Amino acid sequence: MVAAGAALADEGGLANLTMGLLAERLGVRTPSLYKHVGGQKDLNRRIAALALNEAAEAVGGAVQGYAGRDALAAAARAFRAFILEHPGRYAATVGVEPDGPDDPLSTAGQRLLGAFTAVLRGYEIQEPDVDHALRTLRSLCHGFATLQVANGFQMSADIDESFEWLIAFTDRGLRALSRPSAGEAP
Repeated sequence: MVAAGAALADEGGLANLTMGLLAERLGVRTPSLYKHVGGQKDLNRRIAALALNEAAEAVGGAVQGYAGRDALAAAARAFRAFILEHPGRYAATVGVEPDGPDDPLSTAGQRLLGAFTAVLRGYEIQEPDVDHALRTLRSLCHGFATLQVANGFQMSADIDESFEWLIAFTDRGLRALSRPSAGEAP
């Protein structure tokens, strides 16, 4: 049922997903859904957990065996592709907060965070800057992909080229934050 709700959110937007629409898709009466979910908010939270797990799988799989710029590029491309393919379910992840450490949202969010943290290891970002770097990566990928989903890029430049430019720009910034090597001046 959650997967069907996620598919509907991708097709028509999360804001347009209703329990009635989901019931219609599943060929059941709306009250039957309440045996499985507590309502619209619960459904949206479950879709968010599904989306975070799927995004973590995509990004985590993409970065395996890579480091530095190659890992950054793989992670950014995988995250963007996920958002473009699943805009509704991804929208469910924005602004939703886990109820505690055992909440499936927390577990899934930590998996995705772990994949992006692995990317940063290749840059040797100092500990006080890791949270800032993670927020920067999420903001860049999220912003680019959600603008693309909303047809927000109206200029003539190729969108894929712009995304590769964003990756190169981010790589230069992260390298600038890296710890100096032994014997190098900071």
